[in-house]
Amino acid sequence: MTTRSELLARLQTLSEADPSGCPVVTLDEYFVGNDDEESIAPNNWGYGRPSIQVIYSHFKEIESRADVQGVYVGLHDEWSEALEDDELWPAAENVHVISSAPESEVQLWVEGLEADGVGTGWPYGEHKLSPKPEDGHTVYTVYWD
Repeated sequence: MTTRSELLARLQTLSEADPSGCPVVTLDEYFVGNDDEESIAPNNWGYGRPSIQVIYSHFKEIESRADVQGVYVGLHDEWSEALEDDELWPAAENVHVISSAPESEVQLWVEGLEADGVGTGWPYGEHKLSPKPEDGHTVYTVYWD
């Protein structure tokens, strides 16, 4: 289990390695221990978006699929506000699914999460330490807002 302080230290390391890219971490690094409902898709919380734990469980199921290489959380460019406020969990922008499945299928996987859509690629550029898709796999980004 990653603690909040360990996550923040990891994010600082990733940020120093590529200051222009948004850090990407594993599902477990981001969600285990996270009870801050406004840390991801805050504008949708209370308006149909499921709880943070339901989102985590949903993506863990996706992560376990044979056609999925991995599922990662892309941090918001303002994640570092959590360094100054002990009440905040670092803010996430989106979730990345690396899969060999077609985009239309990935869109079906995220139904019920009240996401605004699924796109391909890294929407804000690829962090130099982000996971690299294997041959035949695509980076899909699930986004809110």
